[in-house]
Amino acid sequence: MSSEKETKTNNFWGNIFSRDKDTGAMSTSDFLENIPVFKELSRRERKRVAAIIYDRTYEPGEFMFEKEQPGAAMFMIKKGQVKIVAPSKQGSEIELATISDGQFVGELALLDDSPRSASAKAAAPTQALAFFRTDLNKLLDTEPVIASKILRELAIIIGKRLKATNEQLYGKDV
Repeated sequence: MSSEKETKTNNFWGNIFSRDKDTGAMSTSDFLENIPVFKELSRRERKRVAAIIYDRTYEPGEFMFEKEQPGAAMFMIKKGQVKIVAPSKQGSEIELATISDGQFVGELALLDDSPRSASAKAAAPTQALAFFRTDLNKLLDTEPVIASKILRELAIIIGKRLKATNEQLYGKDV
């Protein structure tokens, strides 16, 4: 059975939470409650983080970020659709995944500025929230409890994705 919200994902790009809510109408603080990286924050802590998150809009075909650019921010999709793409050897694009309402991408950029492994391009008008590494680093100085909760959840998510990817590549006996 196919639905309009069905997306192409795999264990690497897939997310681990439900997308059944109307995320576009939520306040930033309420939206963050549904993003696993922020799930352990109290309401007051989420409001503090919401104050340093940036609203972004993208038109179809516009890049959120491009492959090989240094990572600077994690992006959360409030409303819209984003294709994760990489160039093929023939010069065309390979679609790795499609993410939409309530999903996120680029979380590794919260840890360092290593080059992006793929590009993220809006496939429809998209409302997104950007959380920048520099702001997370400031939180480490000013609100270390909040920052440590975010970093712990980030580590858990990255670990789960690594395990899932290893299983996908090498089988369940790894």
